[in-house]
Amino acid sequence: MGASLSNLSESNDGGGPGLGDIPESCVACVFLYLTPPEICNLAGLNRAFRGASSSDSVWEGKLPQNYQDLLDLMPPERYQNLSKKDIFALLSHPVPFDDGNKEVWLDRVTGRVCMSISAKGMLITGIEDRRYWNWVPTEESRFHAVAYLQQIWWFEVDGVVKFPFPADIYTLSFRIHLGRFSKRLGRRVCNCEHTHGWEIKPVRFEFSTSDGQQASTESCLDETEQDDVNGNQKRGCWIDYKVGEFIVTESDPRTEMKFSMKQIDCTHSKGGLCVDSVSIIPSDLRERRRRKGVLK
Repeated sequence: MGASLSNLSESNDGGGPGLGDIPESCVACVFLYLTPPEICNLAGLNRAFRGASSSDSVWEGKLPQNYQDLLDLMPPERYQNLSKKDIFALLSHPVPFDDGNKEVWLDRVTGRVCMSISAKGMLITGIEDRRYWNWVPTEESRFHAVAYLQQIWWFEVDGVVKFPFPADIYTLSFRIHLGRFSKRLGRRVCNCEHTHGWEIKPVRFEFSTSDGQQASTESCLDETEQDDVNGNQKRGCWIDYKVGEFIVTESDPRTEMKFSMKQIDCTHSKGGLCVDSVSIIPSDLRERRRRKGVLK
């Protein structure tokens, strides 16, 4: 395949046309229909492809219409005088905001906006009392720390974000983990000694948007008997619990999201739970993530 492309990359010595004869403007028109990875893979074919792969007109269409809102989250010197291709590359890496407790980035294939919100960016009942909660450093979180619950009676986690999401259909999910994990002799181990109470009553997940959209769901986080039957153990795994979907029709005005997870039945205590983050991503991209991790 590589040899075939190499042979086609320049004009045909026999007098017939080759890829080298295609004008750069025509190549750029084709690139409008390709994904960023496909464009980058074709850039090395010849000079016309290389030039078209850096064209602002091509990369302008890969960026969301309000990409300037994302750039405004960082110092101007980081993006001034950059080409549209370089801006796409810059925004495809996480852009932190709100003291680093939230991150936004562009999906590298589709250029669509994704967001993650750290547990440190949420209001957690009892988080300041070390009898109940601890912050555990870990490389398993994009924010390098998760909130670990030892034991509590009233469990409630609330968050809010206001952001100019581009028009799309988004899914909001909570990423949580039963049991406290660590590394021992280079291997990942999970301690579920303090994991209790999550099989008695379900946790309620909710969100609402500033334009009146709402969603809620309930789930028992620890269904040990059912897990044993199905061979699908929840303990020791990161699981994304889907709360629901919401629709954004335009980025102005900004969408305000309020979300929560709670289990406030005070008849029993619960503990042994890690809270990592909340993700807000385009709904069809979530299906791609399903193949790479554990989603609920």
